[in-house]
Amino acid sequence: MRKLLVLALVGLVAQLIDGSLGMAYGLTSSTLLLVAGVAPAAASASVHLAEIGTTLAAGVAHWRFGNVDWRVVTRIALPGAIGAFAGATLLSSISTEAAAPWMAGILFTLGAYLLIRFARPLRTDRVGGRLRGRFLGPLGLVAGFVDATGGGGWGPVATPALLVSGRMEPRKVIGSVDTAEFVVAGAASIGFLIGLGSEGFLLPTVAALLIGGLIAAPLAAWLVRIVPAQLLGAAVGGVIVLTNARTLMRSAELDGPARPALYALLAAGWLAALVLALRALRRTRRARAEAAIAVPATAGGAPAEASDAVSAGEAPADLAATGTPTPR
Repeated sequence: MRKLLVLALVGLVAQLIDGSLGMAYGLTSSTLLLVAGVAPAAASASVHLAEIGTTLAAGVAHWRFGNVDWRVVTRIALPGAIGAFAGATLLSSISTEAAAPWMAGILFTLGAYLLIRFARPLRTDRVGGRLRGRFLGPLGLVAGFVDATGGGGWGPVATPALLVSGRMEPRKVIGSVDTAEFVVAGAASIGFLIGLGSEGFLLPTVAALLIGGLIAAPLAAWLVRIVPAQLLGAAVGGVIVLTNARTLMRSAELDGPARPALYALLAAGWLAALVLALRALRRTRRARAEAAIAVPATAGGAPAEASDAVSAGEAPADLAATGTPTPR
């Protein structure tokens, strides 16, 4: 009973992180199961079966809070399901540990890019274009395959790629990725059922993870809506960097004082990025407040150019730093 309560708490924390950052439910849960001695295929199978329920709850909650871009969901979910089914079938018979360092290197690079990107003011014109199917399809296929073979990875692959594309708000990236994951988790579970049989699923573990995740899903969807995009992007980047740095250092057999020194250096870089992101957010809010005060003045004889700009929906350059929609 104590073990199941711990697993439920892990499911709650993992879903809270996943729902607010768009990743880490599978990574957190699978890591615990592997440490407990569960076989990789059984661990991934159990986590994905639990994710059918948690991702459904998360998707509904994100939809209710307006965090879902259904066009992106429809174009990434089906390829993700195909990749997840193929990955689950493959993992049922072989190991993919050799690919871990390469994938970690890619994710580490994306995470570092996000830290740099969100440490600076964001631009509102980043949502001017639309993500094309020829980008979303292959992304979903790769993310689904990695997710099934690694016990987690849909979020760490899909979320950074969509954020780096610069075409979506962070909260909508996270909401769309979480919603599409419901289809991916279902396809992976079918693949594991075919490859392992019903005995491959640890049902008490699935139930505990599911209960914790269902409790956290609505709170996470609310949290991602109110957390500023600037800080959210920097937080996502730091999570990706630190998570994948561990895999890279282990594959390089880096031990001794060098490992904690590198962790300290990465943590310092993450902290610096968060500080810079916070400063950019404060400058943006200050500029927005000044602009809001200036708007009433346009009705009392302010320059026509300013009034025309406001009526046209154009924002001063400083306001483009928020990366979030302007109030309607």
